[in-house]
Amino acid sequence: MTALRAQIDLTDKALMDLLVYRSSLIDRAIDLKPAAGLPARTADRVEQVAQNARQNAIDRGFDPDFAEKLWRDLIEWSIAREERVLGADGSAS
Repeated sequence: MTALRAQIDLTDKALMDLLVYRSSLIDRAIDLKPAAGLPARTADRVEQVAQNARQNAIDRGFDPDFAEKLWRDLIEWSIAREERVLGADGSAS
């Protein structure tokens, strides 16, 4: 169990690194959205990302319902982060 737990801990760190990287991409979106006239929330993009998560899970033999729930939480966190900077209407404050 000790070795398995160590592998889990390493995987958790790798996942965190990916989340930090994804967050940096959200920061880039925050920079680009005002010039493109885009709000923080774009409903069709939200659904596209959620469905991508489902399909990616299915393709890899992972629970698609769980994956979609995780991604929807991630999406909502990302939108809230964007709205803190951009405002709900997408205009930088």
